Amino acid sequence: MTFDDELTLISINYTENELGDLTESEFRLVVLCEELSVTRSEHYAAAQAGMRPEVVFAVNMYDYDGQQRVEHHGDVYRVIRHYKKKKSKDISDFETIELVCQGVDS
Repeated sequence: MTFDDELTLISINYTENELGDLTESEFRLVVLCEELSVTRSEHYAAAQAGMRPEVVFAVNMYDYDGQQRVEHHGDVYRVIRHYKKKKSKDISDFETIELVCQGVDS
């Protein structure tokens, strides 16, 4: 696997201000990734659950900490599923996690 692209992982934090209102803040972390295609089986399985997977990003599993949004080349996506592959093709797959993402409507 070649991590030759950049992906921004976006964490959303909610804090309460002095008036008791919740405010949203973002923490962004730029990591290296590889863009992958959504497999046919992934597409159909997600469609049954009402989701539309558009792209898969492979990142180092130590960079990912449960972020639910990512940004890639100006497009924002919601992480609908993440998983570590059970079978690895080579040594680089051992520390890789795949993020299945759906575009966020603006």
